[in-house]
Amino acid sequence: MIRASMSVAALLVAFGAYANEGASVQSYQGDAAKGKEIATTVCAACHGPDGNSPTNAYPKIAGQHAAYLYKQMKEFKPGADGKPLRVNAIMNGMIAPYSDEQMKDLAAYFASQKQTGGETKRESLALGQKLWRAGDASKGVPACAGCHGPAGAGIPAQFPRLAGQYPEYTEAQLKAFRAEERANDPNKMMRMIAIKLTDKEIKAVADYAAGLH
Repeated sequence: MIRASMSVAALLVAFGAYANEGASVQSYQGDAAKGKEIATTVCAACHGPDGNSPTNAYPKIAGQHAAYLYKQMKEFKPGADGKPLRVNAIMNGMIAPYSDEQMKDLAAYFASQKQTGGETKRESLALGQKLWRAGDASKGVPACAGCHGPAGAGIPAQFPRLAGQYPEYTEAQLKAFRAEERANDPNKMMRMIAIKLTDKEIKAVADYAAGLH
């Protein structure tokens, strides 16, 4: 019990750092009309012209928080050390030519679109609901709803909207955090959680989030 309390406390500290980072990337306004020009000619191949990806290999970004989208695009670009904070063979190359202003415009456009679909018929929803709403104190795993919200709406910049997302994509990201193949979570917040989850639990959470509205 003490171990679980310490784990949750550590995550709360990480949340504070994450929130402060979020505040630094929300002070902007993009031009959705300008973003549409790029989105419908370049991004559409993978994410669809309105951000509703036609395949689960790529995430739905329609209706995602603009601040979160902007943060991810920035982190796909090389940092001061010449390396991107978030590594993805496709996105690292795709986002490279775009300026800060253009990334803001893209974020504004996709955020203004409406997500479609979001129904799931996969199993293990009971376990997913339990983890989403209550977590697992015995392993120091906090409720997903604590950061992503009861309905999966997320919090701008810090935590993405997961409601309606392809379960396969959410599952892949959780496994990437667990393996530390994805490491753009301040203070290892998501990595600290994902490493405590089994494949079955990760799938269950992804399934449950897919059906949220």
